[in-house]
Amino acid sequence: MSGMSTKALRLGTRRSKLAMAQSGQVADAVSRVTGRPVELVEITTYGDVSREQLAQIGGTGVFVTALRDALARGEVDFAVHSLKDLPTTQPEDLVLAAVPVREDPRDVIVARDALKFTDLPRGARIGTGSPRRMAQLNAYARSHGLDIETVPIRGNVDTRIRYVHDGELDAVVLAAAGLSRIGRIDEVTDFLSIDTVLPAPGQGALAIECAAHDAALIASLGELDDPFTRVAVTAERSLLAALEAGCSAPVGALADLLADGQIVKEMRLRGVVGTTDGARTVQLSTTGPVPETHDGAMALGRELAAEMLAQGAAGLMGERAQ
Repeated sequence: MSGMSTKALRLGTRRSKLAMAQSGQVADAVSRVTGRPVELVEITTYGDVSREQLAQIGGTGVFVTALRDALARGEVDFAVHSLKDLPTTQPEDLVLAAVPVREDPRDVIVARDALKFTDLPRGARIGTGSPRRMAQLNAYARSHGLDIETVPIRGNVDTRIRYVHDGELDAVVLAAAGLSRIGRIDEVTDFLSIDTVLPAPGQGALAIECAAHDAALIASLGELDDPFTRVAVTAERSLLAALEAGCSAPVGALADLLADGQIVKEMRLRGVVGTTDGARTVQLSTTGPVPETHDGAMALGRELAAEMLAQGAAGLMGERAQ
């Protein structure tokens, strides 16, 4: 073997416990397919150091830009992102080499006294930094006669769960995938049904990105790609882009595959947008053959977005992303 083939690959990652956990899992997988060691290069992003609410700092790209800059400068060979953090436009000099099999896309709550969402007391304070979660939780509460207050919070998983343990909040909403990746899924007190809260576009999926000129690395990383996950998140992100909404907008979307036994027959794409108080929402879905190409998946997202815009979705998002 030549010296080059055993040289360590440098994986750029955010420093958070969750980012390090998911990057470590990807590093192991990349090592297996390439036969090369992988070292993690920790990079601090604006989203990690800013104390502002994500909705205020724009959300789009705040966890991604520093990693992409390191890729462009050649300081790392590839980077791992939570796919829901990626802006919907892809830079020409970078390529999404792999979207591995998706984790559970659902949102969950961690509540005091092991309570389920529908068992929370009147006036329960539920923490989340996401306008999307606020909009759907408040809409569900309105339609089911529940009395809740959504409270904006920031911070990592430890910080958010501590708000509940310290009694400041009755519950917090988190992503199932994140808790699973850091080994804390057993702390979940309720999994929120997709019919109650649609996840963020791309939630539960990872994105492995590298320089567009590195054909050998693209080919190696491509072995980790899951075609069904990729086509699903492509449709979800196309919907988000067509709504001209950033990843901090109150937009939920999920594409799931409908199977007959072992044979995947169709894909259903659901989308929702709503005001954060839950007073008004537009929620639609479409079902059709599983798209066989990137363009087909993009078209599915655009078509559903057009129907949602025709029903007034744009007016529910507040500031449209620029």
